Amino acid sequence: MTTGFTDIHCHGGGGYSFSDPNPENIQKVIDTHRAHGTTTQVASLVTEPIEKLKIQIKNLLPFVDSGSLAGIHLEGPYLSPAKCGAHDPRLLRQPKIDEIASLIDVAQGKISMVTIAPELPGAIEAIRFLTEQKVTVAIGHSDATYDQARSAIDAGATVVTHMFNALPALDHRNANITNAVLSDPNIFFELILDGVHVNRSAVQILLQIAPGRIILITDAMSAAGGSDGDYTIGELEVQVNAGVATLRSNGSLAGSTLTMDNAYNRLLVEHGVDEETAIGAAKDLGRKVLRI
Repeated sequence: MTTGFTDIHCHGGGGYSFSDPNPENIQKVIDTHRAHGTTTQVASLVTEPIEKLKIQIKNLLPFVDSGSLAGIHLEGPYLSPAKCGAHDPRLLRQPKIDEIASLIDVAQGKISMVTIAPELPGAIEAIRFLTEQKVTVAIGHSDATYDQARSAIDAGATVVTHMFNALPALDHRNANITNAVLSDPNIFFELILDGVHVNRSAVQILLQIAPGRIILITDAMSAAGGSDGDYTIGELEVQVNAGVATLRSNGSLAGSTLTMDNAYNRLLVEHGVDEETAIGAAKDLGRKVLRI
């Protein structure tokens, strides 16, 4: 089996999530993905109240310190209510630098990436601040205009959180964030290659536009490496059927049950990508962009 994969966006696996307070269960998430070839893993946390996020960050620090995890990714709470996906809209917030600084302090420098919607008040200032702190900024869960997205990129954002998901469609009349990132040659694209989140034609378009700027991720929730059934993301109920995770409340996709070996093989076999490009997407580029 091919190993040595890097996953910069993963929430859980083996029946557990990285937000679990029990260190044994956090280890089970790591072990689940390690069994599928992931050796460099960033723990992603979903939107929660700030004080609860701080507790979750503290629980992950021993795993980062030991090298079991490469860092921490905050996917929320600084996301757009219009594109919240499987994040609880009641908990979304506008970014404030003092609050972000307090999260960085609690994390003792172990936060590798933060996702922010550029259109939120205070977002551009927050992106500048995070960039100055050597934290990679991803833009996503966003309904931003083209100009708002350009401002975020100019401020230091370099990654798109799970490209095509929780973003508006490309608009040939009224340019938006999707237009902005697709037309920028310096942006890197997270991609959930599970055959569900992004259809084949969209993947092929991205491969033609940016073959060397795609970062395969799992965005896996707790059911990855497990069975169908009932799960949760934060406080939201999730149903997994035939390996597809959806919110019980509205049917929205709620992360994936993907593992990196599956994503890598899909890129090679189903999309005919050469091995050098596939290795870059599945192993090298995530480490390079996040400096981990």
